[in-house]
Amino acid sequence: MGQKVLLSSKEINIILHRLACQLLENHLDFKNTVLIGLQPRGTYVAQRLYKILKEEYGVKHIEIGFLDITFYRDDFRRGDKTLSATETTIDFLVEDKKVVLIDDVLYTGRSIRAALTAIQSFGRPSEIELLTLIDRRFSRHLPIQPNYRGRQVDAINDEKVKVLWQENDGEDAIYLVGR
Repeated sequence: MGQKVLLSSKEINIILHRLACQLLENHLDFKNTVLIGLQPRGTYVAQRLYKILKEEYGVKHIEIGFLDITFYRDDFRRGDKTLSATETTIDFLVEDKKVVLIDDVLYTGRSIRAALTAIQSFGRPSEIELLTLIDRRFSRHLPIQPNYRGRQVDAINDEKVKVLWQENDGEDAIYLVGR
Protein backbone atom coordinates (compact mmCIF):
# COMPACT_ATOMS: atom_id res chain seq x y z
CA MET A 1 0.00 0.00 0.00
CA GLY A 2 1.67 3.20 -1.18
CA GLN A 3 0.78 6.74 -0.41
CA LYS A 4 1.50 9.98 -2.21
CA VAL A 5 1.42 13.45 -0.68
CA LEU A 6 -1.36 15.47 -2.33
CA LEU A 7 -1.01 18.55 -0.14
CA SER A 8 1.58 19.61 2.42
CA SER A 9 0.86 21.70 5.50
CA LYS A 10 1.89 24.87 3.67
CA GLU A 11 -0.34 24.07 0.68
CA ILE A 12 -3.32 23.32 2.96
CA ASN A 13 -2.81 26.68 4.66
CA ILE A 14 -2.71 28.51 1.31
CA ILE A 15 -5.89 26.75 0.17
CA LEU A 16 -7.70 27.55 3.43
CA HIS A 17 -6.82 31.23 3.01
CA ARG A 18 -8.07 31.19 -0.59
CA LEU A 19 -11.33 29.55 0.52
CA ALA A 20 -11.71 32.15 3.29
CA CYS A 21 -11.27 34.93 0.70
CA GLN A 22 -13.88 33.36 -1.57
CA LEU A 23 -16.30 33.17 1.36
CA LEU A 24 -15.61 36.84 2.16
CA GLU A 25 -16.29 37.85 -1.44
CA ASN A 26 -19.70 36.18 -1.37
CA HIS A 27 -20.80 36.84 2.22
CA LEU A 28 -18.99 40.08 3.23
CA ASP A 29 -19.91 40.59 6.92
CA PHE A 30 -21.49 37.13 7.54
CA LYS A 31 -24.48 38.71 9.33
CA ASN A 32 -26.87 36.37 7.51
CA THR A 33 -24.44 33.47 6.92
CA VAL A 34 -23.51 30.54 9.16
CA LEU A 35 -20.76 27.95 8.82
CA ILE A 36 -21.70 24.32 9.53
CA GLY A 37 -18.91 21.74 9.74
CA LEU A 38 -19.94 18.13 9.16
CA GLN A 39 -18.93 15.77 11.95
CA PRO A 40 -16.38 14.44 12.38
CA ARG A 41 -13.78 15.57 9.81
CA GLY A 42 -15.45 18.66 8.37
CA THR A 43 -15.24 20.32 11.77
CA TYR A 44 -11.48 20.78 11.40
CA VAL A 45 -11.91 22.62 8.09
CA ALA A 46 -14.74 24.75 9.54
CA GLN A 47 -12.74 25.66 12.65
CA ARG A 48 -9.69 26.63 10.61
CA LEU A 49 -11.79 28.81 8.27
CA TYR A 50 -13.57 30.39 11.25
CA LYS A 51 -10.22 31.24 12.84
CA ILE A 52 -8.83 32.73 9.61
CA LEU A 53 -11.97 34.81 9.03
CA LYS A 54 -12.01 36.13 12.63
CA GLU A 55 -8.32 36.65 13.31
CA GLU A 56 -6.81 37.45 9.93
CA TYR A 57 -9.68 39.13 8.08
CA GLY A 58 -11.43 40.77 11.03
CA VAL A 59 -14.91 39.32 10.55
CA LYS A 60 -16.60 40.31 13.80
CA HIS A 61 -19.88 38.41 13.69
CA ILE A 62 -19.73 34.85 12.41
CA GLU A 63 -21.60 31.82 13.70
CA ILE A 64 -20.25 28.29 13.49
CA GLY A 65 -21.88 24.97 14.24
CA PHE A 66 -21.15 21.26 13.89
CA LEU A 67 -23.65 18.81 12.44
CA ASP A 68 -23.74 15.05 12.98
CA ILE A 69 -25.39 13.23 10.08
CA THR A 70 -25.09 9.64 11.34
CA PHE A 71 -28.82 8.92 11.67
CA TYR A 72 -29.62 10.59 8.34
CA ARG A 73 -27.22 8.44 6.29
CA ASP A 74 -28.70 5.96 3.83
CA ASP A 75 -26.20 3.32 4.98
CA PHE A 76 -26.97 3.72 8.69
CA ARG A 77 -28.40 0.21 9.12
CA ARG A 78 -26.33 -1.54 6.45
CA GLY A 79 -23.25 -3.66 6.92
CA ASP A 80 -21.65 -5.21 9.95
CA LYS A 81 -20.01 -2.06 11.28
CA THR A 82 -22.11 -0.09 13.76
CA LEU A 83 -21.90 3.64 13.13
CA SER A 84 -21.44 5.81 16.19
CA ALA A 85 -22.81 9.31 16.42
CA THR A 86 -20.90 12.42 17.42
CA GLU A 87 -22.36 15.56 18.94
CA THR A 88 -24.30 18.15 16.97
CA THR A 89 -23.55 21.65 18.22
CA ILE A 90 -25.73 24.28 16.58
CA ASP A 91 -26.72 27.01 19.04
CA PHE A 92 -28.75 29.05 16.55
CA LEU A 93 -31.57 28.71 14.07
CA VAL A 94 -30.75 28.53 10.38
CA GLU A 95 -34.17 29.89 9.42
CA ASP A 96 -33.78 32.30 6.47
CA LYS A 97 -29.97 32.22 6.76
CA LYS A 98 -27.36 31.30 4.20
CA VAL A 99 -25.74 28.06 5.31
CA VAL A 100 -22.28 26.98 4.18
CA LEU A 101 -21.91 23.23 4.72
CA ILE A 102 -18.24 22.32 5.16
CA ASP A 103 -16.59 18.92 4.77
CA ASP A 104 -13.07 17.67 4.17
CA VAL A 105 -13.62 15.30 1.22
CA LEU A 106 -16.52 15.18 -1.24
CA TYR A 107 -16.67 11.62 -2.54
CA THR A 108 -20.02 10.04 -3.46
CA GLY A 109 -22.20 12.95 -2.26
CA ARG A 110 -24.15 10.75 0.16
CA SER A 111 -22.90 12.56 3.27
CA ILE A 112 -23.98 15.89 1.79
CA ARG A 113 -27.42 14.47 0.93
CA ALA A 114 -27.74 13.39 4.57
CA ALA A 115 -26.58 16.84 5.74
CA LEU A 116 -29.19 18.55 3.56
CA THR A 117 -31.88 16.52 5.34
CA ALA A 118 -30.38 16.93 8.83
CA ILE A 119 -30.01 20.72 8.62
CA GLN A 120 -33.78 21.06 8.17
CA SER A 121 -34.15 20.21 11.89
CA PHE A 122 -32.72 23.65 12.66
CA GLY A 123 -34.95 25.69 10.37
CA ARG A 124 -35.33 26.38 6.68
CA PRO A 125 -32.24 28.11 5.25
CA SER A 126 -32.67 30.71 2.53
CA GLU A 127 -29.72 29.16 0.69
CA ILE A 128 -27.24 26.32 1.16
CA GLU A 129 -23.73 26.25 -0.26
CA LEU A 130 -21.10 23.53 -0.09
CA LEU A 131 -17.41 23.99 0.67
CA THR A 132 -15.07 21.02 0.49
CA LEU A 133 -11.31 20.84 0.88
CA ILE A 134 -10.94 17.91 -1.55
CA ASP A 135 -13.33 17.14 -4.41
CA ARG A 136 -13.07 13.61 -5.82
CA ARG A 137 -14.92 14.60 -8.94
CA PHE A 138 -15.24 11.25 -10.74
CA SER A 139 -16.67 9.37 -7.75
CA ARG A 140 -20.08 10.99 -7.39
CA HIS A 141 -23.20 8.85 -6.95
CA LEU A 142 -25.49 11.87 -6.58
CA PRO A 143 -25.68 15.14 -8.55
CA ILE A 144 -23.96 17.22 -5.86
CA GLN A 145 -21.21 19.74 -6.65
CA PRO A 146 -19.31 22.11 -4.34
CA ASN A 147 -19.61 25.88 -4.55
CA TYR A 148 -16.10 26.16 -3.10
CA ARG A 149 -13.38 23.55 -3.52
CA GLY A 150 -9.83 23.49 -2.27
CA ARG A 151 -8.40 20.95 -4.68
CA GLN A 152 -9.90 18.65 -7.27
CA VAL A 153 -8.51 15.10 -7.20
CA ASP A 154 -8.90 12.42 -9.82
CA ALA A 155 -8.61 9.25 -7.75
CA ILE A 156 -9.39 5.75 -8.90
CA ASN A 157 -12.17 4.13 -6.84
CA ASP A 158 -9.83 1.85 -4.89
CA GLU A 159 -7.66 4.82 -3.89
CA LYS A 160 -8.45 6.72 -0.73
CA VAL A 161 -7.88 10.35 0.18
CA LYS A 162 -6.56 10.61 3.74
CA VAL A 163 -6.75 14.02 5.42
CA LEU A 164 -4.65 14.52 8.55
CA TRP A 165 -5.01 17.44 10.94
CA GLN A 166 -2.48 18.68 13.50
CA GLU A 167 -5.15 18.73 16.22
CA ASN A 168 -6.05 15.08 15.75
CA ASP A 169 -3.26 13.35 13.83
CA GLY A 170 -0.14 15.35 14.73
CA GLU A 171 0.37 16.82 11.24
CA ASP A 172 -1.43 18.73 8.52
CA ALA A 173 -1.20 16.72 5.31
CA ILE A 174 -3.37 15.10 2.66
CA TYR A 175 -2.37 11.79 1.12
CA LEU A 176 -3.63 9.67 -1.76
CA VAL A 177 -3.43 6.10 -0.51
CA GLY A 178 -3.48 3.12 -2.84
CA ARG A 179 -4.89 -0.17 -1.67
